[in-house]
Amino acid sequence: MPLAEGEGKEPMAGINRGERLQIMLTQKELEALDTWRFAARMPSRASAIRELLSRGLVAEGFAQADGASLSLDSARAEGCPAGEARPT
Repeated sequence: MPLAEGEGKEPMAGINRGERLQIMLTQKELEALDTWRFAARMPSRASAIRELLSRGLVAEGFAQADGASLSLDSARAEGCPAGEARPT
């Protein structure tokens, strides 16, 4: 039996994501997400959603837990060292 996505893999170093969130999207929302994801060179849909959520919260004036302006996934996709956000 094949493993589900993420099963049997080591968690990313230093990242603890203890909660799983399932969402439903329309086809148009999914297409928009994928278009943005590829343009932003995000490694996965999950990382793109985390990045967009983070940006939306910052735009609305909410503080982020790690204080970075971009997610670690985004920084890694941009080739920045772990724990450092891409310069804006």
